[in-house]
Formats: sequence, structure tokens, C-alpha cells
Amino acid sequence: MDELTSVFVQESREQLAEMEEGLLRLEQDPDDRDNLNGIFRAAHTIKGGSGVVECSFIEAFTHDVENLLDSLRNGAIGVTPDLATLLLACCDHMGALLDLLAAGEPAPGAGLQTHGDELTAALKKVLATIASADEVEIVQATGLAEQAPTVEVSGGGVVITDCWHISVRFGPNVLRGGMDPLSFIRFLSSLGEIIGVATVTDAIPPAAEMDPESCYLGFEIQLQTRATKADIERVFDFVRDECDLRILPPHSKLADYLRHIEELPEDSMRLGEILVRCGAVTQAEMDAALNEQIRGTPGEEGAGPPQIGEILVGKEVVYEEVVEAAAVKQAQIKEKKAKEARLVRVQADKLDQLIDLVGELVIAGASANLLALRSKQSDLVEATSVLSRLVEDIRDSALQLRMVQIGETFSRFNRLVRDVSKELGKEIELNISGAETELDKSVVEKIGDPLMHLVRNSLDHGIEPAEVRAAQGKPVCGQVYLNAFHDSGNVVIQVSDDGGGLNRERIKAKAIERGLIQATQTLTDSEIVNLIFEPGFSTVEKVSNLSGRGVGMDVVRRNIEALRGIVEVDSVEGEGTTFTIRLPLTLAIIDGFLVGVGKAAYVIPLDTVVECIEHHDGESGRNILNLRGEVLPFIRLRDAFEVPGEAPPRESIVVVQFGGHRAGIVVDQLMGEFQTVIKPLGVMFRHLRGIGGSTILGSGEVALILDVAALIQSVSHQESNRLIGTGRAQAGTPKSLVSEKD
Repeated sequence: MDELTSVFVQESREQLAEMEEGLLRLEQDPDDRDNLNGIFRAAHTIKGGSGVVECSFIEAFTHDVENLLDSLRNGAIGVTPDLATLLLACCDHMGALLDLLAAGEPAPGAGLQTHGDELTAALKKVLATIASADEVEIVQATGLAEQAPTVEVSGGGVVITDCWHISVRFGPNVLRGGMDPLSFIRFLSSLGEIIGVATVTDAIPPAAEMDPESCYLGFEIQLQTRATKADIERVFDFVRDECDLRILPPHSKLADYLRHIEELPEDSMRLGEILVRCGAVTQAEMDAALNEQIRGTPGEEGAGPPQIGEILVGKEVVYEEVVEAAAVKQAQIKEKKAKEARLVRVQADKLDQLIDLVGELVIAGASANLLALRSKQSDLVEATSVLSRLVEDIRDSALQLRMVQIGETFSRFNRLVRDVSKELGKEIELNISGAETELDKSVVEKIGDPLMHLVRNSLDHGIEPAEVRAAQGKPVCGQVYLNAFHDSGNVVIQVSDDGGGLNRERIKAKAIERGLIQATQTLTDSEIVNLIFEPGFSTVEKVSNLSGRGVGMDVVRRNIEALRGIVEVDSVEGEGTTFTIRLPLTLAIIDGFLVGVGKAAYVIPLDTVVECIEHHDGESGRNILNLRGEVLPFIRLRDAFEVPGEAPPRESIVVVQFGGHRAGIVVDQLMGEFQTVIKPLGVMFRHLRGIGGSTILGSGEVALILDVAALIQSVSHQESNRLIGTGRAQAGTPKSLVSEKD
């Protein structure tokens, strides 16, 4: 039971996420029936699952939510902002109840129960206002059986314009599943006009044998609509497994109706009467066709009863392309379900264990390869070479298992933008692109909090109030953008807005006031805007529940740097601000480029390596060189890490690139590509700049993995200092803007 509950909680949380996302879309597009059906389906699935795991408090609350959603589906009530807010609050409460179930609690606490009762009362209040309207609709829907269908005469046959014939027999468990058969008729009326309804009650047993919880109803319905067959089928999505559904397209042949009669369980003459009563065919046509069917002899040409194939409700099937399109749609749905059936759920800890074992396999393979090279046995070298290729393929496949799309993380901010914009009284839209971009599961889990701070910052500080935007000639509705894409083996995530941008003079004045910089200090525009990442820094005069305490942006930079990434900000005053986050694709195993300085070995991520060139120390004292007309600053690892010993007469420069910036790293020797298993540094080394981790070589020695982003930033600052001609380190520049070696 514990395992069943765990699966239920996990799947219900996924359903809740889809339900919340659907409600946000529904508020923007109330007429999207597919979306509304998806929301109802999610709530219905959660309610059914809660009954299976015997969780009565989730089942009872979700049942009330489902009732309101059913009224929305039937068109008994329209979507309003207040109703959307209520349903979103119900989603939050359902999430809290799932957390309670996951924690093993038998019932909600007093506070949670009170909140649930308040929401239930609000739901029932809305349902009470539409109850009388529902009764009227039921009377109107069932009363249509007495209305005559709209017909026109064509070529001796009777044509019913654009009419679909729907035959449905509900299974005995429909009522037990919480479904009301009449609600499907009401929902069909939203697709068009019901011009005929006949109730089939032949399955009702004698009163003494009836089960009050079983359903014995069926309907024969004539629906005049421009909808497709797929649209009609979607009405019955929630009872497809519990009903027998047949749909005949407009202008069907009478032979199709006769075949339909033969397939149904009721008496043929009885069904013939029902089809005539609901307007599917005329009495004369049905009598002639049934008599011909009983005799079993074809009519002679020009005399006798007409052939069944000649007695048509319409001259030809003019909706053939619609039926074919519906068939294609059904095939796509079946293909999607078959694909979902091939998915296997795996616990995250098992996946992590697999990656750890693959990492150890990579290290063991490197050791075996090194020993084979030292033995100089060609057969052994070839065998280990094949083994290395297989290990590399296993590594890539294992890492792909951990890659997930960032779209799920992005979609969580739709709710945040909606709620915060209403709280601030602003009109703000969230635009998401690049949701299909993949990155490591562990990175996705840790990037949510920094993104939350950046989005809230854009909502509160970036987007101006509506009256200010209107005065500036901007659209009243502000725009916040979330974008993700791959670039040089990294994932780039951008959070931008079209707000007022950053006021550099105000930032600089605040930094001087807090003692972060000196008044006489000269800073570039980039360095000024990056001051917002300093601990405790904020330009907001009044602290709110959203921002102003000066802790958010510091947390952003610290968390992103912990992921071996960087965050940059670019702003144009009056036009907007863009935060750019660069992260590695994975934190587990990478392709590296091994270099040596003295007796030490270092690994440079291969994705950042552009080329390698020989170094000629012709410009002594200047850490720059002319690379094919381009100024390339470089850093000497021997000096940066204080490696003892003299530099060899011949050195090499590894040209690296990160975030659009290039720099060179001077090393003693180049040692080739190397599969690198990233091992995190200990707590005592967390403040070390320029080092992103460590790895174990095939010889068993430890090699340090270089943090290319930090090294490029360091060499850029050095050159900026020389050009500006100011000693920022002595003038009080904040320590986090320069490396310890500066």
C-alpha cells in the first residue's frame, strides 16, 4: 500500500501541474474545449486515484472541484478571473493534501481543514447559483425529442442538413464513476443544435432486480453541427471505456443505419421506431428497407420495393474528408498512447547510482588504457581502445537519461506572474521560448530558486506601473521573457523584461553610500550594473513582501556559481533589462582537455577549447598577444596557481571561449583529450576561484578542473585595470569582483 500511495502522490502532482497550467491558459482562452477537458480529466484522475488508495479527504474535496469543472464543461457557467482564482486556490489546497498524504498523516490539521472547508463552501456557492439553470437545460435537452427535424427534399430522398447521428449505450458503472448521462447531452448542445433525442430504456430490468447504482440508459441523438467526428468523440472521453459509442456522419446511407440497427442489442423493429422518432430517417424509408431486408430478395429494376443501397438519406457522402481527418487524428492519439505505454518510471536515486557507477567505469577504463600503453602490447592497446569507445558510448547514454527539458521549470512561473501582477496592480504577460532545451536533472532542480528571484525582480523593479508606461508611450501590458538555448556545450537561460532598465547613477550612488566602492573610483558600465549582486545591496527605499531586503540577487549569483555557471546583466535605461545565466549541461561527466604545468595536471572542459597555439614570449610584461588581428588576453597558470619551478623554454597557449569572450591559458604541455569524471571540492575549498572541481587520472593522481568562466573574468579584469590606470584592489573594489590573485 505504501508503494501504491507513493505512485499515486507522484502521478497526482503531475496531474496537478497540468491542471494549474491548463487553468492559466483557460483564463486567457475560455473557449478552448480541449484544454477544459484536460483540466477536468486531471481532477477526475486524482479523485479516482484517491479512492483507490483510500484517502477520503482528497477524494471528498476533489469531488467538489470536479463538480464545478463539470459545470464549466457543460457551459452552465463562464470562466471569470474570480472563478479562475478559486480553482487555482483549490489546486494549491490539493497539493497541500497530497503533501499530507505523502507524510503519512491520517487527516488534515485544524488550519488546513478550515481552509479546505472555506474553499468547499465557495465551490458549493458557485454551484448553487447554476443549479436552477441546469434543470432548465435538462428539460430543454430532453424535450427536443418531440421537435421535428429540419429537412429538405432532394432527388426523391430526404436530406437532413449537417446532422450527425450519435448512438450511445452507457455501461452499468457510469453512475458509480460520478458521471451524469444527461450532462453529455448538455455538452453536445454546446457543439451545435440537438434536433432529436430518443431515450433507450430496453436494458432496464424489472424493479425487483434493479441496482440503484447501475446505469441502464442509452440515447439515439441527432446533432446538427459543423464539428468533426473527433470533436463529438471527445465529449465522451471520460466514459469511453464505460460506454458503447457509434457515430454516423451526415448524409450517411440508409444501409449504414440498417447495419447500425443490426449491431445494437435492442429489437430491430424497436430501434427502427427510435430512429424515426429522433429524425434520423422517415417512416416510409424505414418500412421499405426493413421489408426488403426481411424478404432478402433484391428489387427488380423499375418495379417492386427499392434497393437498400438506392434509398439514401443523402445522395453521397460529402463529409468524407472530415471523416478521414478524424481517422488520422485517432491514429495519432493511438500512437501517442502507445509511446506513453513504452515509458518506464525510474527513481532518481537509482539513476544517480547508475551515473556514479559509470563514472567509476570511466576512471577504471582510463587506468586500463594507461597500463596498456605502458606495456606496448599492440593487441592489448587495441582491446583497451575498443573498451574506451564502448565506455564513452555508455557514458553518453547514461547522461542522456538524466537530461530533462527546462520547460517544466519555466511553466511554474505562469502562476507567479499572474498572482504577482494582480498583487502589484500591473498588467504583465510571460513569454516562454526554448522550453524544449535539455540539461541535467540536478541542474534543473537547483536553478529554480535563482530564476524565481530574477523573475520577481523583473515583476517588481523592472516593469513600470501602467500609468507610467502609458505616459512613456509604451504598451500598458509589460512583457517578461524566459528563454533557453544551447551555446558551445553550455545552456544559456535569459530572463528579460521591457521595463525601465537599471539606473546606473542610482546604483553607483547607493554603492558609494554603502562603502562598496570609492567616490573617485572609475568603473565600466558592466561593473556598475553588476554591483546589484553584492550582498545586502538594494536601491529600493521601501521594503515589501516581494523585494527590497538586498538578499535575492546575492543568492542568485552564489547559487549559480555553485553550479559552475555565471550570471551577467545587460540593461538599457528606459528599454529593459536582460539577465543571462550560463550553465554546464551536466555536473557529472564531461569531455576534458588535459594540460600540464610543472608536475601538476589540469583539465579544461573540451567544449570551451577553441584551438592551441605555440607561445612566444615576445611582449614581456604584457599578458596579451595578437591572434590573427585579434587582441587575446591570456593568463599563466604557473603564476596564477603559484606552481614552483621554472617555465620550460617552449610553452603552449590554449585558446578558450565562454560567453562570447576569448582568452588564452598558458601551460607547459598539452596532454590530449580525457574523459573527466567531476568530483566536487571539499567545503574548505569552496571559496577557491578558477577551480571548478577535481578528477582522478588513470594513474590514480588527482587533477584539478579549471573554471574557465572565472579565469576569463579574471584576465579581463586585469586588462581593464591596466587600461583604466587605477588600482581597484587598493581603492576598495568589492572582493567578489576580482580574484584573490588580482
